[in-house]
Amino acid sequence: MDGARYLNDRKQMVDAELDRLLGHCATTPPELHEALRYCVFAGGKRIRPILALAAAEALGGRPDDVVREACALELIHTYTLVHDDLPSMDDDDFRRGRPTMHTVYGEAIAILAGDALQAEAFAVLAGSTRHRPEKLLQVIHMLAEACGPRGIVGGQVVDILSEGKTVSRETLEYIHHHKTGCLITASVMLGALLASTATTPARYLDALKTYGDAIGLAFQITDDILDVTGTSETMGKTAGVDQKRGKATYPSIIGLEEARIAQKRLYHKALTALDVFQEEADPLRHIARVIVERSS
Repeated sequence: MDGARYLNDRKQMVDAELDRLLGHCATTPPELHEALRYCVFAGGKRIRPILALAAAEALGGRPDDVVREACALELIHTYTLVHDDLPSMDDDDFRRGRPTMHTVYGEAIAILAGDALQAEAFAVLAGSTRHRPEKLLQVIHMLAEACGPRGIVGGQVVDILSEGKTVSRETLEYIHHHKTGCLITASVMLGALLASTATTPARYLDALKTYGDAIGLAFQITDDILDVTGTSETMGKTAGVDQKRGKATYPSIIGLEEARIAQKRLYHKALTALDVFQEEADPLRHIARVIVERSS
């Protein structure tokens, strides 16, 4: 399989659907509509919606049947980035090589745009006509759990409260699993649940859940490593921010080399989970490699 071509083709599919979705958003007030497009089309890799497409394909589903719903993941991911960059949070001026939302549109618009993106994500799922209501309800519940106090928000709160403190590895793993890993696992499972049928073996869904959990944590460990080893130019955002803010990271708690060992261990755990599949899961295998080998 040509992994790079797969990612490019699926990214184009996701971008086209995002363009359609935002085109249907309320265009009044125009300042909000402009701000939404600014942050959504800021050059993201679309890893989360592509994970959903790849998981669906691993179960024999068609990407066209889940791409609209998968875009809800990108809307939520973008909202978290917009809010994460705010002065009251990480106070970042650059994201993906461009000025962050609040530096261009102001803090108030950035907050409201993030709120709008999260609401629109759930409107997209609730308004889907391609899937049975009971499946959509299951997906909506799962995604809401991943976003709220038992997911991203909970992880972010513990992350903030841990700044400048020495925390245990268990607390560190809690932060990383919740603030980053939950949405990645939900991305895999969104595609899996929507593509599954009554005859889909439970072990396939279990394997995809294990894969999602492993690459979700590996993704954040990679971010931690890049904050130490990367440059602002290659990352598209300010390097070394975690160190300056005294954030709990794998390199700061267990050291850079141990962080790399943990990253590799999770990568192999993800691949092993996919052993129940054959070549239909090759896109998922390629994405796992991209996550741990990326430079931004």
